[in-house]
Amino acid sequence: MAGGVHTGNRDSRTRLRAWAISGGRAAAWIAGFVLAWWLAHAVFSPAEYLFPSPGNVIQEFVRQGPFLLRHAAITFVEMLLGLVAGGALGCATALAMALWRPARHVVLPVLVASQALPVFAIAPLLVIWLGFGLASKVAMATLIIYFPVASAFHDGLRRTEPHLLDLARLYGANTAQTVFLLKVPAALPALASGLRVAAAIAPIGAVVGEWVGASAGLGFVMLQANARVQTDVVFAALAMLALAALLLRFVVEAATARLIHWADEQPA
Repeated sequence: MAGGVHTGNRDSRTRLRAWAISGGRAAAWIAGFVLAWWLAHAVFSPAEYLFPSPGNVIQEFVRQGPFLLRHAAITFVEMLLGLVAGGALGCATALAMALWRPARHVVLPVLVASQALPVFAIAPLLVIWLGFGLASKVAMATLIIYFPVASAFHDGLRRTEPHLLDLARLYGANTAQTVFLLKVPAALPALASGLRVAAAIAPIGAVVGEWVGASAGLGFVMLQANARVQTDVVFAALAMLALAALLLRFVVEAATARLIHWADEQPA
């Protein structure tokens, strides 16, 4: 028991150290980006309404901090709910295709064809059907998140080690037992990868939905600021959106690390 506790503590410390290193790298990249931005602005001196300086954006970010934070919270909730709904729907689809083989021939072409539809074409319909509130934005995020989760999890379910499947047949396991006792645990790393990809693209669905029709959220703020040629506000909203996306990615990383705590993942 004590050995297991020490191993768990060591794994937690290793994970925290990896997150700290990743955070340091992200901070270094952000600092380099801001420096390059400042140098480009100093050299070319563009008009502020075309390309604002980092100082003006930071000033606007501080001045409208509570306003931006309130709208960022709305967008973050849309992203999180879309991730939960899209992840659940994607997992259910992958499991259905694994449990019932004919479903693969029906669902998979529809799944692939759905990605050919541009999101800007779907978003107005969702606003008409579901209104200008939270539901249409969550539905938009769900549609975008659904494909990578379903695709990654289905691929993981198909790649179970053959000797495990032979063992299941030897013991007379039925299809459901084989899927839930063997294939699902083996496919969890693939599911984790799909969820991480989904977390990165979740802001697209939420913001596109807000651009089409909304009364709140960072997409709404950017749209209104763009109409007033307040480019510094647009940049500040984009920075807040990036922070929200990083927070969601951190939440998903922590959750998937617990989901596949037994998997030996090499640091990037």
